Amino acid sequence: MSSIADKRIVVTGGTGFLGSHLVEELHGGGCRSVFVPRSSQYDLRKADHIARLYDDFRPEIVIHLAAVVGGIGANRENPGRFLYENLIMGVELMEQARLRGIEKFVALGTVCAYPKFTPVPFKEDALWIGYPEETNAPYGLAKKMLLVQAQAYREQYGFNAIYLLPVNLYGPRDSFDPSKSHVIPALIKKCVDAIERGDKRIEVWGTGEASREFLYVEDCARGIVLATEKYNKPDPVNLGAGREIKIRDLVTLIVKLTGFHGEIVWDSTKPDGQPRRGLDVSRAEKEFGFRAKTDFVDGLRKTIEWYRAARQKGLAA
Repeated sequence: MSSIADKRIVVTGGTGFLGSHLVEELHGGGCRSVFVPRSSQYDLRKADHIARLYDDFRPEIVIHLAAVVGGIGANRENPGRFLYENLIMGVELMEQARLRGIEKFVALGTVCAYPKFTPVPFKEDALWIGYPEETNAPYGLAKKMLLVQAQAYREQYGFNAIYLLPVNLYGPRDSFDPSKSHVIPALIKKCVDAIERGDKRIEVWGTGEASREFLYVEDCARGIVLATEKYNKPDPVNLGAGREIKIRDLVTLIVKLTGFHGEIVWDSTKPDGQPRRGLDVSRAEKEFGFRAKTDFVDGLRKTIEWYRAARQKGLAA
């Protein structure tokens, strides 16, 4: 049985993309007392709502996934909102947890916290060598402050907070809303929609020369559970797959897997974002035995299949 099976666990963002998979992973590991706060009942931007949440459920572990997030377009349109809401949620959730003596706080950061020109593969020690990529810097810095807070609280109060850095995620239940989606769901939607409409071309942002690393969402959920069970140190830990792919090659792969046979038009007036993203994943394996298992092509197929099924049921746009 899992070492956390008998713990009372709060998962913020537990109805979201990653959160829903994490809750399933926790239940599958024998955790019987997992609480997912709903925004209609608890506004995590307000300290009194967070205090009420903790008083209502009395968690022993908090896993903080909730975030206001989106792709490059959403980040460019909402820098102030993304900074404030992500920062205030994390700061207050951790502070109220400390005040109540909660046993462990698991903070989820973002690969966007890394500097724009981080040497590849990204090592956790490189987090502070420069400024993040401009289009998502406010979001990335807000999430990175959780690391500063976790380390400061550990040093001053002995509070057990850990900080995990997942790379770009993909998989079933991702957001396919064009105003919020990241690159994989956006590309899948463009290809599937074009096939259904009979379009002969699709447009893709950027030059295709940027590279990204992608982690299947179920693998990420497993990594978070392993860290929650086994990791209790101040150092940040990457969660990734340990492989990069250029966006141009990703487009070719998704076009093939969806069966789209039209033209790809690259809009080079749109930003590529960070030039490269690829993580050093050795710390996660060393500290709590995490290694990604899902083959990338298999993961893409499952994501495409989910999206097509969801469209037929009216669950995805």
